[in-house]
Amino acid sequence: MFAEEGSAQVPLRDASTVVLVRDSADGIEIFLQRRVKQMAFAGGMTVFPGGGVDDRDRDAEIAWAGPDVDWWGEKFGTDVETVRALVCAAVRETFEECGVLLAGSADAVHPDPASLAGERARLVNKEISFAQFLNEHALVLRTDLLAPLSHWITPKNEVRRYDTRFFLAELPAGQNADGETSEAAATEWQTAERALADWEAGRHFLLPPTWSQLREVARYATVAELMAAEHVIAPVEPAIADPAGLQGLRFADSDEYLASLADGRMERLGDTAS
Repeated sequence: MFAEEGSAQVPLRDASTVVLVRDSADGIEIFLQRRVKQMAFAGGMTVFPGGGVDDRDRDAEIAWAGPDVDWWGEKFGTDVETVRALVCAAVRETFEECGVLLAGSADAVHPDPASLAGERARLVNKEISFAQFLNEHALVLRTDLLAPLSHWITPKNEVRRYDTRFFLAELPAGQNADGETSEAAATEWQTAERALADWEAGRHFLLPPTWSQLREVARYATVAELMAAEHVIAPVEPAIADPAGLQGLRFADSDEYLASLADGRMERLGDTAS
């Protein structure tokens, strides 16, 4: 999990994560994945769909409907090329990891993403680019179905580092999120409150960004309120003073994060993430 003391700093890789939400009788539910323990990054952790940018996500030949690249660049504080790749990666990763497709026509979402299962597999295997997939099926990327949420940067002494923008997306009507990805051992919909309670009880293992986004979602009663809110987008880069463990973790709410760990779980958390 942590680089050896004195080793060179690992370069950052751009990444996108999507907090997929829906309304329920109990409040806002979030789609969560428990990553397989064999994963090189965050193995065994409960996370949201997402992953690193593919260089082909930077392709400009993609039709968009909704806020343009300049709007997204301003929200996330980055250049046009980078933010284009981040938005495309968010939509691509959501489709690859849970079968939800935030694309369609300029005014309608694709009615049956399951019919594109073969293309989904080709995307996962990197046989085709996301731009190629969209263009071959005359699909428009629906940026109006996304909202910016936050920006987290992996600490400098991690062995893998990501510059990650977090997005919100409401599950489109008629679509279903599945667990058909080799990266997840289990998937489920949970309210933020329940997920945080499971974290405190030791049933979930949450890295700080996931824990923080769950706390943010828990502040809202409906998806409409959550999506419409202006969320503070400021880079958060936790520091880890103690490379031997998470006790040295420091970020704005790190005291609350560490206090929420059940007795004896600090060691188990480190073992799971390694």
